[in-house]
Amino acid sequence: MPINHTLFVPIFLFAILFFCYSCYRRLQLVALGQPEDRFDRPGERLAAMLTYAFGQKRVLARPFGVNHFVLFWAFLFLLGANGEFLLEGLHPALTLAQLPTPLHHGLGFIFDAVSLLALVCVGVALARRLFFPPDYLGTDYTSPRSGEGLLILGMIAVLMIAFFVLHGALIALHGPEPWRPLSALTGNSLAGLSAASLEGVAVAAWWVHAIVLLVFMNLLPRSKHMHILTAIPNTYLTTLGKPNTQPRETFEKGERFGAGEVERLSWKDLLDSLTCTECGRCQDLCPAHNTGKALNPRRIVHNIKVNLMDNGAALKVPGAPRKPLIVEGEVEGAASEEAIWDCTTCGACLEACPVLIEQMPKIVKMRRYLVQEQARFPEELLNLFENTEQRSNPWGIAPGERAKWCDPFGERPFESGQTEYLFFVGCAGAFDNRSKHVTAAVAMILDAAGISWGILGKDELCCGDSLRRLGNEYVFDRLAEQNVTLFQKRGVKKIITQCPHCFSTLKNDYRQYGLEVEVVHHSELIQSLLADGRLRLEGTAPQGKLLFHDSCYLGRHNDTYAAPREALTAATGKEPGEFVRNSEKGFCCGAGGGRMWMEELTGTRINLERVKEALQEQPDTVCVACPYCMTMLEDGLKDEGAENVRVKDVAEVVAEALE
Repeated sequence: MPINHTLFVPIFLFAILFFCYSCYRRLQLVALGQPEDRFDRPGERLAAMLTYAFGQKRVLARPFGVNHFVLFWAFLFLLGANGEFLLEGLHPALTLAQLPTPLHHGLGFIFDAVSLLALVCVGVALARRLFFPPDYLGTDYTSPRSGEGLLILGMIAVLMIAFFVLHGALIALHGPEPWRPLSALTGNSLAGLSAASLEGVAVAAWWVHAIVLLVFMNLLPRSKHMHILTAIPNTYLTTLGKPNTQPRETFEKGERFGAGEVERLSWKDLLDSLTCTECGRCQDLCPAHNTGKALNPRRIVHNIKVNLMDNGAALKVPGAPRKPLIVEGEVEGAASEEAIWDCTTCGACLEACPVLIEQMPKIVKMRRYLVQEQARFPEELLNLFENTEQRSNPWGIAPGERAKWCDPFGERPFESGQTEYLFFVGCAGAFDNRSKHVTAAVAMILDAAGISWGILGKDELCCGDSLRRLGNEYVFDRLAEQNVTLFQKRGVKKIITQCPHCFSTLKNDYRQYGLEVEVVHHSELIQSLLADGRLRLEGTAPQGKLLFHDSCYLGRHNDTYAAPREALTAATGKEPGEFVRNSEKGFCCGAGGGRMWMEELTGTRINLERVKEALQEQPDTVCVACPYCMTMLEDGLKDEGAENVRVKDVAEVVAEALE
């Protein structure tokens, strides 16, 4: 086949250089972010990359993900075919035909079969986008029928078709190639053409394939399809473990706090923005977005990318005017303040992202900037901040009231060396009238199991969860240091909490302050006591039809799903029922991330959305394992006029079975 190599060589070199230049232009911007160590524990990182990038674990979590999985692996196989194609264009001797015949023919068969699979997958993806687009593919700034998306799919289809036409024409010209059965079918359809015509068809198909391939390659770094290049390294550079905490800040003169400009984000945050596929899975599960609020985690990441692109030149010139990262209202390339405060930090976006982008931590960094550098935050948070700073609880109640719930149990001070567990009651468990019942139920269970426990009484301070998620890192830092110092001074080795927010903060955040103790949520301890036979129930406590609601900070942030369910099964004699959205896909109550202390002024209230979902199952009891969830669901049931439905904590149900 007479390919004009002299013409192709300069085209190829120009395309390669332009591709490298485009990649450099984008990736150099990543280096403008703040430093962050993402290179430790290479074995674990490699495992994450194999699981999420090559194994496509989260992509396959949805039925249509199979189509993407096949297309991804087809791409990997066809890298070999396209590599040979480009090299052969530079010099006819650079071909896989130089390999041993069995290997050459084997690769030819694989390339033939995989090309057909890729073509079918592109056809399915096109049909889906054009005729059956799911809601989460679209948003207010893009559409499943976007020109870019359709162009990319169309170019892949053209590449596959050109591949078959090229090899079909060559088979028709030079004789059968049994190892390319699918190309042979194309060759059969061209068999009636003359040799000259076949040669013309082959040359035309070759050039179409070459030009489309080079254009496709150069489109990647200049579009959202950059993720094809960055997704694999991004999964390698993921945070190890769950991103259920935020980095500690230092409070010294001249320090900057949070991220008010795009370069204040870390380089990994910026790489995330270039890696976002904009697939919409985070948006699909976000409770704020699903209830009509301004927040869309996909748009937050998209705006960081646009801001980075728009500010690219200015970022390298000190003092140059820049596009702001945070604004009031919706502006392309900037996050709206309203959206930033809408986040419940439930972690649904983190759990959904196929390429392990960390949306929520970026929002908290922006909150830190607004709170600590700008003093710009919703007015209702002022009381929370002042009360917690001055009296170490959100309500501003006198610390001396903390231990009053314990009067029926007698004085229970934690005594070093004599008390096994510190019962960290938490602000809700100590001050909220409804949660005090849960606190008493936990104490009853511990006594029934013969567990040695004690409390800190008025010395216990708020754990600071809401403060940290809201961006008030300075006050959180003071509370964390005081609590950790107190724990260490008292010789605490084991801590029980009844609040998942206290549980997660003490277990995960306080490690940054040197706390290395065993922290268990009460549902975990109850389940283990039941399993070990240390806690014996007198009978069962029927609750009618019971549904279990997952707390985001117990389940999604700390992978505790089974313990509360097993405890309820033991206490009621049957497994709890499930919400439609449960476990990893559970739906937030609306109180996390400090939203407990804020009004929902737009859209539907998140707790009402969750209560409506519960009522579809016609439950008699909704069981929770979190004081925030308790409050939100009880309020929602009242608003829906469904006060006949009880809301109970796991501990209350188990305590009833003790009697």
